[in-house]
Amino acid sequence: MMNTDIESGTNKILEQKVEDILCLIGENKDREGLIDTPKRVAKMYHEIFSGYQEDPASFLNKTFSVKHFDPVLIKDIDFYSHCEHHMVPFFGKCHVAYIPNGQVVGLSKIARMVDALAKRLQVQERLTNQIIETIEVVLGPLGIMVVIEAEHMCMTMRGVQKPGSKTITMSSKGLFKSDVHLQKSIISMLNL
Repeated sequence: MMNTDIESGTNKILEQKVEDILCLIGENKDREGLIDTPKRVAKMYHEIFSGYQEDPASFLNKTFSVKHFDPVLIKDIDFYSHCEHHMVPFFGKCHVAYIPNGQVVGLSKIARMVDALAKRLQVQERLTNQIIETIEVVLGPLGIMVVIEAEHMCMTMRGVQKPGSKTITMSSKGLFKSDVHLQKSIISMLNL
C-alpha cells in the first residue's frame, strides 16, 4: 500500500468518525453546511498533527561553524498546539536562546523544529523540555534556555473560562542554568 493509499484510508476513517460526532451532538450530518465538514476536518487533522510525520532534529542537521560564543536569542516564535487532555488548542510564543559551541543553525530551522514538536498532542511543560533536548542532542551548545508563553483554550473556552490568562514555562541547561546573571539577561530581553 502506498502512502497516498494509507492517507486516503485514514481520511475515510476520520471522515466517518466526524460524521459520528456530528450525529452524537445532535446535528444532521446531511445538512447543507455540514456535508463537506468531515472531509475538511480530516484534512485539517493531517495538517495540525503533521508533527507526528516529522523528525524535529532533522531541521537542525545543517550547521555552520562559527567562532561565536555569545547567546543567540530567537524571540516570539508563534506556535499552535493541542492539549492532550481535551484536544483543544493552546497557542502562543516560544523563545529559544542558546550559546553556540562552535556550531550554529539557520534561524528558521529553530522555528521549524518548534513547529514539528508543537504539531502533536502536547502539554506545555513537555514541549518546553522537548525543544531543549532536541537542541542539546543536535547542536551540543554551551547553554540553552526555552521560555514558552501560551494561552490554553481548555482554560478559556471551557472549565474555569478565564480568557487572556497565560501559562509560562521555562527550562534551561548548561550556562543558562549555572549563570543566574546570564539567565536574567535573557529574561530581561523577553520583557517578562
